[in-house]
Amino acid sequence: MLNWANRFSVCCFLDNNGYQQSYHSYECLLAVDPVTVFTAEDGPLLPPLAHFLQQQNDWLFGHFSYHSTLPDYAVDAAHLLNESGFPAAFLFQPETVIEIKNNLVRISCLHSNPEAVWKAIQQTSITTEAATNGNVQIQSRFSKAEYLHTIEQLLAHIKRGDCYEINFCQEFFAPQTAIAPVPLYQKLTQLSPTPYAAFYKVNQQYALCASPERYLRKQGNTLISQPIKGTAKRVTHHPQQDEAAREALYNSAKERSENVMVVDLVRNDFSRICLPGSVIVEELFGIYSFPQVHQMISTIKGELPPGTGLAKALAATFPMGSMTGAPKERVIALTNRYERTQRGLYSGCIGYITPEGDFDWNVVIRSILYNADKQYLSYQVGGGITFYSNADKEYEECLLKAAAIKKALE
Repeated sequence: MLNWANRFSVCCFLDNNGYQQSYHSYECLLAVDPVTVFTAEDGPLLPPLAHFLQQQNDWLFGHFSYHSTLPDYAVDAAHLLNESGFPAAFLFQPETVIEIKNNLVRISCLHSNPEAVWKAIQQTSITTEAATNGNVQIQSRFSKAEYLHTIEQLLAHIKRGDCYEINFCQEFFAPQTAIAPVPLYQKLTQLSPTPYAAFYKVNQQYALCASPERYLRKQGNTLISQPIKGTAKRVTHHPQQDEAAREALYNSAKERSENVMVVDLVRNDFSRICLPGSVIVEELFGIYSFPQVHQMISTIKGELPPGTGLAKALAATFPMGSMTGAPKERVIALTNRYERTQRGLYSGCIGYITPEGDFDWNVVIRSILYNADKQYLSYQVGGGITFYSNADKEYEECLLKAAAIKKALE
């Protein structure tokens, strides 16, 4: 199915990889072939987005980059490198949508014949191409010493009271690199199956996403966010040690403080658009296990006034607190100063809107971004820096988060 989808200039494949516990409405969704498109570069996003959404009553798929709702970001971050090539925002109404749920496949088309689509998928040959040529040379924007020095500078800001949590990210990249996007995505998700995975293509730009994190979901009038803060390495070959790592994560004062700061930030964001008294923390410090890591995930819910759509939700909550820190405006200014690469689609979101106006968006982390025009491959990793952070441990956590990507590229 992915090989068939990759023939189109634009496609979006979303896969929960069997993680049914996380409020998923679909096992997989695939959208291809744009009929109507909304796109935005730097500049005010929300008014034209709201106008576009008012005119739509069909499926929409796409993304919002980290800076899409921040008009001043492009100016403040102009000195940062930006090679990924994704527009600030992109939504498309697809010609064909394929839904997979409960072992049933449903194909919906605007103009095409669903039966012909099904036959075309069956007749598409499966590529035997290697994911990479086996010689991907990964470079880093920061040496370890530079990274450690930067973390110490950020800790000085925290001690001065400039902020109390900041999500700091670094880029790993490989210029002049040729990959086969579909096999590489399949390899990545085999190594690290996650509930918010995505294979996403906009012309010559690809996102191969193995994200474990949900940014925002709306079903009916209920709004849900599930921020991740807190990571521990799995010890899968030793069950007792693995359980001990899980328990240590749950009991870690440092990870709990980091998590609860983001929970409070999300609660505050939700309170701006949800009905008074409706915002609750449904789960605090939940520990969820993935093939590479244990993660601390909390769930925040609220009830929206009828008619509240995506544009208002983005205005209140984007960029997501888990990828900024707090207070948002201050830490965004600090990341512009200390990071060396524009985040672009990384730290943004990929997802969909249903014809009924419900939506679900992930957080673009644990993802490979590839610009086929420039043959430029990159991935970014980051972590939440708080008063209790240790620079060396933060560096090791970045490497841990990137372990599946690094292995997929080998």
